[in-house]
Amino acid sequence: MDLANLAGWEVVVAPGAAPSVRYAAEEFQHHVALATGRRLRIVTRLHARRRPVFIGSSAAMVASPVGFPVAGFGPEEARMVVRAGGIAIAGGEPRGTLYGVYGFLEDLLGVRFLTSDHTHVPALTAPHRVGPLDRRYEPPLDLRWSYYLENARDPVFATRLRINTLTDEPRLGGRTRQRLISHTFHRQVPSSRYGLEHPEYYALREGVRMAPFEDDIATSQPCLSRPEVLRLVTQAVFEDLGADPEAANVAVSQNDDRQFCQCPACGAVDAREGTPMGSLLSFVNAVADEVAERHPGVQVGTLAYQYSRRPPATLKPRPNVQIQLCSIECCQLHPVSDPACPRNVPFCRDLEAWGRCCGQIFIWNYNTNFENYLLPMPNLRVIGPNLRTFVASGAKGIFMQAAGDALGTEFSDLRNYLISRLLWDPTLDDRALIEAFLDLHYGPSAGPIRAYLARIHDRAQASGLHQHCFATLSEYGLDASDAHAGVEAFEEALALAPDPVIARRVRKASICAYRAALEPVWYLEAAPVTPGQAASLRPLAERFLALCREFGVDRPHEDGDLEPIRQRLSLRLGLPEPVEPPGGW
Repeated sequence: MDLANLAGWEVVVAPGAAPSVRYAAEEFQHHVALATGRRLRIVTRLHARRRPVFIGSSAAMVASPVGFPVAGFGPEEARMVVRAGGIAIAGGEPRGTLYGVYGFLEDLLGVRFLTSDHTHVPALTAPHRVGPLDRRYEPPLDLRWSYYLENARDPVFATRLRINTLTDEPRLGGRTRQRLISHTFHRQVPSSRYGLEHPEYYALREGVRMAPFEDDIATSQPCLSRPEVLRLVTQAVFEDLGADPEAANVAVSQNDDRQFCQCPACGAVDAREGTPMGSLLSFVNAVADEVAERHPGVQVGTLAYQYSRRPPATLKPRPNVQIQLCSIECCQLHPVSDPACPRNVPFCRDLEAWGRCCGQIFIWNYNTNFENYLLPMPNLRVIGPNLRTFVASGAKGIFMQAAGDALGTEFSDLRNYLISRLLWDPTLDDRALIEAFLDLHYGPSAGPIRAYLARIHDRAQASGLHQHCFATLSEYGLDASDAHAGVEAFEEALALAPDPVIARRVRKASICAYRAALEPVWYLEAAPVTPGQAASLRPLAERFLALCREFGVDRPHEDGDLEPIRQRLSLRLGLPEPVEPPGGW
């Protein structure tokens, strides 16, 4: 079959097809038109002497030579058939057919959804023969989340990458019924509400009950041996399920601090189990028992995070309990499965142990530098191996935490593309995905950028360091020479840009190099800067701040915005105040 010559073809959908199926047909129509110059009609009844592209299940599709039943398909499972009699793409509800169309466009037409404003569609000017084929695919992960603000701001783009956590829009297939398991105790049993009258509801630390606080999430934990706390949290869980009756799971999780209860009752369980997860899992199991009675089929999830990461010695999760295992302590410079990495070996040991006792493992993995969103982070080479390790260990969902509250972070476009493609299909070649993105997105400018990425990754690996998701430049094994090499690489890439579109992409990617060049003065509050240092860094700072204005970069790290740093750089380096152009930035 020649996809470059679709004269006499029609796209056929069933009358009354679901919004996501109708939208799948429109996406097929749109991208095929971009590739071939021919816009196929979308119809609900195949006309005589026309050849069909069936999108979604219908009586006509099932009865056709290319048709098949879709009963029993998973919600994101799809099958595509290409034979002489036509094409059929259909799958489970609500997202299977839509995802099947994106798979067809990628696999058979070479379409690449690179960024929200850059879809690569090869022009099919010569014959482009495919088939016969019969391909069926179901993703291994029920929850896939590449946590970039670029996705949240453009759910159409996120859907094309098959991120299934961001939108309820019916035409985009809605979101997975699996919800992210995150911190909940701060809202389920807030000490600001109960702490004054019932300090015994909260953690005992060094003889003092940790309550009340205005905001518990970073300051306190509940006492998990108190029946009253169990009652309050269980009541909150039922309220959550009442507000979201379609949810497949509900979270019961520790706050984001290490203040677990050390009272005699909680401490006895933890001592017996060899981990503070002992008292936590005992509590979660009790909630899960209540949920099983009133909401059979709903899972109760909890974080295995920091002090609770290690599984208990004897306690096992109930069958309806999920474990969201967090890798915050892990090294970003080596794969989690690296037996020579001292940060990663304990995590893998815990991953294997949880896999032996729990059939519902989810992963919370960290793919940013929380202290420095804009700084070069040489971990691209570990993303693919890590995802394959998680899936091989039985993970059902993966949250890849990145700079979800900021735009224009270090290589956010490349990282988002790589992570999203691998979440959908972990068997893809991660190195090939990186190379293809560089070539397609940066064109003739890709060479210097590729060389720069290779340099910082080689240097980090050669350093022998093991660093997690909070780092300075030197803690990743990089120094001023790497920063200056980056500036030179992007200047060369910019000179090679053949048009303003690619030049703009290069400028956005270059922010990390200018940020690295400012490392000597980035943290300075009062220390003097020599005149020579100020003179050399001033143009780099001006360039950096101009790029941040151009691309809306306003959060250089998790805990604050750019303005205080701009003021500090201006003071230390004597920068002129920026002049706002007519109409604003």
